[in-house]
Amino acid sequence: MKPRIGLFGGTFNPIHQGHLKAAEEVRSRLSLSRVLFIPSFIPPHKQTRDVAPPEDRLRMVELACRSHPHFVASAVEVEARETSYSIITIEKIKKIYPRAWLLFILGVDAFLEIETWRDYRRVLEECRFAVMTRPGYALEDAGHLLAGRLRDRTREVTAPLGPGDRLFSRARIFLVPIEALDVSSTEIRKKIRNGDAIDGLLPPEVAEYIRKHRLYIS
Repeated sequence: MKPRIGLFGGTFNPIHQGHLKAAEEVRSRLSLSRVLFIPSFIPPHKQTRDVAPPEDRLRMVELACRSHPHFVASAVEVEARETSYSIITIEKIKKIYPRAWLLFILGVDAFLEIETWRDYRRVLEECRFAVMTRPGYALEDAGHLLAGRLRDRTREVTAPLGPGDRLFSRARIFLVPIEALDVSSTEIRKKIRNGDAIDGLLPPEVAEYIRKHRLYIS
């Protein structure tokens, strides 16, 4: 049976408990063998002024994944030393896991912008998508995207989808309602600059790394 591997990309600036909780909910609901956390080198859709060096963000992801048996930090984008585009990352991951189903994990807000991605039609062909709840966005809007062309291959997943479930091979877009934590990387960086406590918002190892390397203080 083909393994299912989630690709969770992002700036992870820094990675926090919200990222980890969301990934675990998606992993459990879709019976994923593992989730690859892929920090970007240069995020094409974000300002870089307040972004920590890629090596630091990768190390924080490695520390955060250490205590989760199904989570793996991937250096594929950081090691590329170039602007991170999803289609390039997917092609590289497919060479590493040629027999696996790949699912791109992202929030509905990001999915609604997919037409701005490089070679987005190829991305949709090469990879399935697990689209998560995001505050302020209607999850069902993902099914109406692209003039509804993917609506018949879009399924909402409210109960675990077992390894042998045939629905997985038929659908391309999985809508996954999750209980999102009220925490963001922007909020954490602001707290650090203000000298406020960040305990509980991110793994202790990540908090200690930030303190040790004096990240986000200016």
